[in-house]
Amino acid sequence: MLLQVGSKGNWFTLAKTSLRSTIVRRLSPPVPLIRPSLSQLAQPGAALPSFVRQSSLARRYIDLLGPLDWDHFPQRDPHRAWPGPQPQPRAPYVASYLVKINQHIRYMSKLREYLVEHPALVWILGFPLVPSSAYEWGFDVEASLSSSRQFSRVLRTLPNAALQFLLDGTVSLIGQELPQNALLEIVAFGDSVSGDTKHIIAWVKENNLKDYVKDRYDKTKQPKGDPDCRLGCKRKHNVGDPAPTEVAATAGEGSLPTPTTDPVPAKNKKVGEYYWGYASGVIATKVPGWGEFVLAELTQPFDRSDVSYFFPLMADVERRLDRRPRYGAWDSAFDAFYVYQYFDDAEGFAAVPFAPRGGITRQFDANGLPLCPAGLAMPLKSTYICGTSLVKHPRGRYACPLRFPQVCASSCPIAHKNWHKGGCVVTMPTCQGARLRYQLDRDSPAFKEIYKQRTATERVNSQAEALGIERPKLRNGHAITNQNTLIYVLINLRAVQRIRAHKADLARRKAACQKGADETLS
Repeated sequence: MLLQVGSKGNWFTLAKTSLRSTIVRRLSPPVPLIRPSLSQLAQPGAALPSFVRQSSLARRYIDLLGPLDWDHFPQRDPHRAWPGPQPQPRAPYVASYLVKINQHIRYMSKLREYLVEHPALVWILGFPLVPSSAYEWGFDVEASLSSSRQFSRVLRTLPNAALQFLLDGTVSLIGQELPQNALLEIVAFGDSVSGDTKHIIAWVKENNLKDYVKDRYDKTKQPKGDPDCRLGCKRKHNVGDPAPTEVAATAGEGSLPTPTTDPVPAKNKKVGEYYWGYASGVIATKVPGWGEFVLAELTQPFDRSDVSYFFPLMADVERRLDRRPRYGAWDSAFDAFYVYQYFDDAEGFAAVPFAPRGGITRQFDANGLPLCPAGLAMPLKSTYICGTSLVKHPRGRYACPLRFPQVCASSCPIAHKNWHKGGCVVTMPTCQGARLRYQLDRDSPAFKEIYKQRTATERVNSQAEALGIERPKLRNGHAITNQNTLIYVLINLRAVQRIRAHKADLARRKAACQKGADETLS
């Protein structure tokens, strides 16, 4: 029975709408509330409800997210007490975060609103559904979704290892999708890599130059908006050089006069771009004609050195490729002996610009002994283990050859100033990498060819910046770390789609050429 309300026209409209809804519910097949995973939905011939098939958005995300191994996604934190309470499935949340990043949605509240507006998307993502006959799709979207606070809480507490599992899957998937036949000449996937770091600006008022903050750049005063961010320097400029607005504001003025108590000219004074935040280290590889792909990523507070990213990132690369890359391209911040040693052990080399420290350059003889300023080979006098470096390593003290192992001259051939102090002494690591740092031919075609690979990380960083990695609207280090990993997962998923589209285009061209050849012969 229908309730007669208002005018006769309104009553007729209400009756017509109610009748249509009843017919639709009776004629439409019931919508399954227990669904296969996204991986299974992406398989050819997967059964989809009509409202999902009619949603181009849902089908697009099945194609984008379906290649991931959602069936084996680690749903439970390994550190959680066992058996304990069973938490909600985490895979739907992670998939929704990928949707958030892909749609350039900044806030969790906006993500929830977006999902409510697209019931088909909620269905394919796998959220537990609350049945309701009031909707033609058979469930209440509002009741099926958690609050925006819960979305934030899951991102903040989710173990990053679970998201690294997805990044593992994307690297493996790219290796499988890239064609390996003889008709397409492709370098070995991951044989040459490049690495770099990307600064991330924390969402705190200390980074807002329009907001007055006393002692803005005092590293001992942690911002209240983010307990995990740290103060770091992005780059340094000469005071007299053109600098961004942030640098001028940091320095207090754009150009300083020559100081009266310091003889160093003002143009040599350095001011830096300081931020409270984080940095994301990434390693990428480039396959000519197919694109750039992320092999590993790591997020740390901004006060960590660039070289501290090297070994954790390379460990992930080795695990995912099951081998060590032979060549690496890095900027001068990675000019360290262990970087050269790493790639030399893989029978390759590291293409890293030389960063002179204190203006020191060295030459060596055929046996690897350093040469003194007079051109004489300096013998090894003693060794010790250095524990103050990032890597524990043996270091050697090389002495003046005219005074060790025995005195064999009364004066230095070039009258060096240290002759009366016992002669020259050189202290340096004894490994091959320390010598390669000075001996590497940086003008060779091989070096320049490998160094060009640095464009891979630059392109990846450009994509990450477009996805919002530089200014996240999050106030927790763990949440930012997880979001960064998902950004790189999405970059690789987009790359998989480009590979498949390119392969399909090549197949169409080949078929067209074959058809043209057959018509010519006939």
